[in-house]
Amino acid sequence: MRRGFLLFLAAVGLLHAEPEAERAPVEPKTLPTPDQKVEEAEPAVKELDAERLQVGEIIFNRKTREIRFPASVNMRDGEILEYAIVHQNGKVHEALLVTNISATELNLAFKLLRYKASPEFYAAFEEDGSLSNRFPQVPQDVKDAARIDIAVEWQEEGKTRTAKLHEWISHGTTGESMPADPWVYGGSMFYSGSFLAQSTGDIAAIFITNASLINYSGKDNKSDEVWFPFPKRVPPEGTKVSVIISPFKKAAAAEKP
Repeated sequence: MRRGFLLFLAAVGLLHAEPEAERAPVEPKTLPTPDQKVEEAEPAVKELDAERLQVGEIIFNRKTREIRFPASVNMRDGEILEYAIVHQNGKVHEALLVTNISATELNLAFKLLRYKASPEFYAAFEEDGSLSNRFPQVPQDVKDAARIDIAVEWQEEGKTRTAKLHEWISHGTTGESMPADPWVYGGSMFYSGSFLAQSTGDIAAIFITNASLINYSGKDNKSDEVWFPFPKRVPPEGTKVSVIISPFKKAAAAEKP
């Protein structure tokens, strides 16, 4: 049954995204060193019940389109954030949360739930391989379909707590929490046969990057100097959390922590 399901996924183009044309290396100075390589693995999808599927440690619901996976608090205060979530072998010195899930498997979950990937934050390359200030023009319906909400759930004093991920991130100038603008599923891209989100470990970026599977859409997402953990809200480093991804609802933008 497993083999048949995987063959079905491959046949409909869901198992792997189509490789893009060969491009210049993306952010070569920030890619993991050889000993930080994030190994790829063939996704194995299984059905848990009538609504839920699982791939690796990722559980997703085809009815609600909710995606859940485990992570832990990596940073609580003091350090500048460029990433909300990275693989544990990725850029952990710049990330709020770390996880050991596969970006390839997370991308598969997005595709199985029929999220549309919007490449609107993936800058075009110049002829010399550097990144330009030009971004793809994406139809509004694709943009809308790619917008997601990210929340976290954890245990504290025997109680289940929840928060929107933006509530754990503060602006270094204003001291306020990150605005509740949506995160955007972009789908990352391929380079030299490698899926960049998998090879870099970039899961969700605050400071937009071509490699990340998800990017933040709000103001100052092109600055790598303004975002910090919100120390009064983020639980201690090492705290286990569940990351919860769901379709973005405009009404959520009015919510306050």
